[in-house]
Amino acid sequence: MTFKLPELPFEKKDFKGFISAEGFDYHHGKHHAAYVNNLNAAVKDNNYSGLSLEDAVKLAHKEGNMTVFNNGSQHFNHSFFWNCMKPNGGGEPDGEIAKLIERDFGSFENFKSEFSTAAAKLFGAGWAYLALNEQGKIEIMKFSNAGSPFLENKSALLTIDVWEHAYYIDHRNARPNFINLFWDYVNWNFVNKQL
Repeated sequence: MTFKLPELPFEKKDFKGFISAEGFDYHHGKHHAAYVNNLNAAVKDNNYSGLSLEDAVKLAHKEGNMTVFNNGSQHFNHSFFWNCMKPNGGGEPDGEIAKLIERDFGSFENFKSEFSTAAAKLFGAGWAYLALNEQGKIEIMKFSNAGSPFLENKSALLTIDVWEHAYYIDHRNARPNFINLFWDYVNWNFVNKQL
C-alpha cells in the first residue's frame, strides 16, 4: 500500500489570523508531505507493506521501529487534524458531543479551559486530543511527539497540533494565541461523526 498526502478539506486562505496560506504551505505541503514520503520509503518491501496505516503504526510501536512509528503516526495525526477545523466553524458544540462534554466536564467552558491548558502546557512538541475511551467516557489526552489515542485503544474525536511548525509562521512562539484561535474554527460536525 502506498500512503498518500490528503488534500486539505478547505481553502488555505479561509483561516485569516489563525493559519495563513503560507502556514498551510509549510505545515501541510512540507512537513506532512515529508512524513508521508518517509513512511512510504520505510514500509517498502517489508512486513509493513500492505498494512493499513493504523495497523502499520501499531506493529511499529510493538516492534520498536521508530521510523515507521513516527512517520506513520504523524501522518495519522496530521490527516485527522486537518478535518478538525473548518472555515466558519467554532462556537459551542451541538449534538452528541455537546451532551458528552456536559456530562464528563460539567460545561463546555470547563472543557475548553482544560483542553487549552493541556495543549499549552505540553512540554516540547506533541498533540492534545479529546478521545472516547472503552467505557464510553470522553477524556483529554496529551502526547509528546507522535503519540495517538488509538495506540491505547481509544477513539480520536478532536485534536490540535502543538508542534512548533504548526504555529511558528503565524504566531512565532505564542502557542497560547494559536490554541485560543483554534476554537473559532473547530469542526464540530466532524467530531460528532467520530462518535
